[in-house]
Amino acid sequence: MPQVLSTREGNLFRTVIKHYEDKQYKRGLKAAEQILKKNPKHGDTMSMKALIMNAQGKTEEAFALAKEALTVDMKSHICWHVYGILYRTNKNYDEAIKAYKFALKLEPESLQIQRDLANLQVQVRDYDGYVQSRFVMLKARPQIRQNWTALAIAYHLEGNLEQAETTLTTYEKSITATPSKTDFENSEAILYKNSIIAERGDIERALEHLETAAKNSLDRLAVMELRATYLAQLGKNEEAVKAYRALLDRNPEHPDYYRGLLGALEIPKDDQTSLKAVYDEYAEQFPRCDAARRLPLDFLTGDAFRTAAKSYLSLMFDKGVPSTFANLKHLYSDLLKKDIMPVLAEEYLSERKSSAEVKDQSKADSSKGEGAALYFLAQHYNYHLSRDLTKAMDYVERALELDNSNVDFHMTKARIYKHQGDIRKASLAMDHARSLDTRDRYINSKAAKYQLRNDENEKALETMGLFTRADTVGGPFADLTDMQCIWFLTEDGEAWQRRGNPGLALKRYHTIFNIFDVWQEDQFDFHSFSLRKGQIRAYVDMIRWEDRVREHPFYFRAALNAVKLYLLMHDKPHASNGVNGADGQKGDAAEKKKAAKKAKKEAQKAEREAAEKASKQDPNKASSSKTKDNEDAKKKDDDPNGLKLAATSTPLEDAMKFLGPVLEFNPKNIDGQIVGFDVYIRRKKYLPALKCLKAALALDKDHSRVREQVQQFRSAIDPVLGSLPPQVQEIIKSEFTS
Repeated sequence: MPQVLSTREGNLFRTVIKHYEDKQYKRGLKAAEQILKKNPKHGDTMSMKALIMNAQGKTEEAFALAKEALTVDMKSHICWHVYGILYRTNKNYDEAIKAYKFALKLEPESLQIQRDLANLQVQVRDYDGYVQSRFVMLKARPQIRQNWTALAIAYHLEGNLEQAETTLTTYEKSITATPSKTDFENSEAILYKNSIIAERGDIERALEHLETAAKNSLDRLAVMELRATYLAQLGKNEEAVKAYRALLDRNPEHPDYYRGLLGALEIPKDDQTSLKAVYDEYAEQFPRCDAARRLPLDFLTGDAFRTAAKSYLSLMFDKGVPSTFANLKHLYSDLLKKDIMPVLAEEYLSERKSSAEVKDQSKADSSKGEGAALYFLAQHYNYHLSRDLTKAMDYVERALELDNSNVDFHMTKARIYKHQGDIRKASLAMDHARSLDTRDRYINSKAAKYQLRNDENEKALETMGLFTRADTVGGPFADLTDMQCIWFLTEDGEAWQRRGNPGLALKRYHTIFNIFDVWQEDQFDFHSFSLRKGQIRAYVDMIRWEDRVREHPFYFRAALNAVKLYLLMHDKPHASNGVNGADGQKGDAAEKKKAAKKAKKEAQKAEREAAEKASKQDPNKASSSKTKDNEDAKKKDDDPNGLKLAATSTPLEDAMKFLGPVLEFNPKNIDGQIVGFDVYIRRKKYLPALKCLKAALALDKDHSRVREQVQQFRSAIDPVLGSLPPQVQEIIKSEFTS
C-alpha cells in the first residue's frame, strides 16, 4: 500500500517538482530527502529524486531508484511517467513509449503525459500513434486551436492529406468570431492549409483559396510567390506575368522570379534577343541590380555573349567586386565561354594602360580597376577547369605589386601554393594574410584551416582561439565543440589521422557524429514550441529536413574518414598508430605521451577554473545562463585523447555506426558504396557486400577500385559459396554475373 503524505509534506513534494523544473537540483534533492526521512517508501518522491539524480549525471543510480520506486508503488502514474522520462533522456525511445502508455492507463486524463507521449511518437516517426495521441488530446480540449492544428499536422505527416485539410476546415467552421487581421497563428494556419491543398495536386482550388481566405495573410511575400507559381502551373500566363513582375519589382535580384517570368512569357529558349530584352528592361529600371546583368550570360552565345560579358566584367572591375569570379565560374562548363573570359580581362587591362587618367585613379584603390582584373585572372588560372598555376602566380604577384597589403590577393596566393602541393608555403601565406586584418573572423578561420592541412593542430587551435570565448572552461577547443564547429573538427581529425594518431582522429569523428545526434535530439524542443508560436509551415519543413540531415556533406566526409580508419585498424591491428605502421611506432609513442601530458594539464586547469567559478556562485541561485547544479551535471570526458576508441577490438563493428547512415542517405555516392563493400566483405556479410558492389557498378562500372572489388568478391565467394544457405547461394548466383 503506497504511503500517503501529510499536508506539509505534500506541499514539500510540490516544491521538489518546482526545483526540478527550475533546474535547482541540489535544493530539490534536499527537499526530497526531507520527505523520504519520514516516508522512506513514498514512490512518487523516490521517482522525483531519481529524476534529479539523472539530471546530475548519475544515470545508473537514477534507474535503480526509479525501479525501486515502481516496486513500492506500481500503480503510480508519476512513477511510470518518470520511468519513461529516464528512458527518453537516455534515448531508449521504445521503452519510454511503453512507460508513458502504462502511465496513461493509470491516469488517462493527464495532459502532460499525453503530450510527452505525442512528442516522443513524432520524434520516432510513429505517425499512426501520433495521430491517435493528438486525437485524444483534441477530444479532451477541443476549444484550443493548437490541438486542431497538431492533429492536422499528424495527418499530414502520416500522408493523409485529405483528413489533414478536413481537420483544419472543421475548426474554421467552428469559429464564431472573425479572427483579427493581425492574428499570426490564424495567418499561418491558413497558409498551411493552402500548402496541403496544393500538395494534394488541386492547384485550381489552392489558387482560389489563396485569393480568398489568404488574401489578408501577414506573410505577403509567401502569398505573392504561391500565387505566381499557381498561375504558371495552371497556364494562366497573362496573370502569371503580372504576378512575377510584381515580385521582381519587390526583389529584382531573385533568379527564380526571372525564370518564372520568362516561362510565363513563353519565350523560346533559342530566342536570345527576346530573352535578353527582358533582362535589359530590369537592368535599366534598377541600375544597381546585378542579377539582370549576370543571368543573361548563362544563355547567351557567340558575339552576344562576348559583348554582354565584356560589359559585365568592366562594370565589376570598375567597382572592385571581390566575388566577380565566384559569380561567373559556373560558366566554365562551356569551353567557349571559359576561353573568352581571360581574353576579356586582358583586353580590360590593355584599355586601362592606355588611359593615364584611369591608371592614376587605380593607385588610390588597388581593389578596383587593374587590381580587380589581375585578381580575376589569378583566380581564373587557379581554377581546376582552367588551371595554369604558373600564370596564376604571375598575375597574383602583379596584383601584389599594386598593393602588398591586400588580404584577398594574399589569400589567392596561398591557394595557388596549395594547388602546387606546397602546403607549408600555403599555410604561411594564409597566416600572413590573416595578420593583415586581425579583426576578420573569416580570414582567421581560413588561416587555421590551412594550418590544419599542414598538420599544425596546436597552432591552428591557437589561431582559432583568437575568436573564441576567453572564459570557456576547457579552452578554445571546448568552445569550438560547444559551438558545433564541424569544419574544424573534421579538418582536425584528418590532420591527426595523417600524423598517425587514430585516437584523436576517431575522437573528432565521434564528436561530429554526436553533433548530428544532438541536432536530431533538438527536435524535442520544437514539437511543442512550434505549435505554441504558430510556426506550422516551418515546423513541417524542419521535420522533413531532420529526416535527411545525415545527407549533409559534413557528415558524409567525417563518416567516410572514420570508416576508412577503422578498416585500416582492422587490417593492421598491430600497428599502434593505425596509420604509419611499425616504422612510426616509436615516434607516435612519444607523440601520444606528449599529448596525454598536455591533455592532463588542460584538464587540471579546467577543474581549477570551474572550482574558482563555483566558489564565487551561490549554489542555489540561478545565474544568467546555467546554475551550479547544471555545471555539476556535466559529464567528464573519461577519454579526452580517444585512447579507448583506438584500442577497440571490434573496429568493423564500430565502423557500422558511421557506415549505416552513409549507405542509407547517400546511395548515389560511389565512395560510400566502395567503403561499404570493404566493411561487409571483411565481416563476411556477402549479400550486403554484393548490394554495395552492384550499386557501385551502376554508378561507375569503369572505376578502378570497383573493378578490383569485383575480383575481390569473386575470390572471397568461390571457396565458401557451397557452405552458404541455399537462398543466399541462389541470390549470389543470379545477381553476381560480372
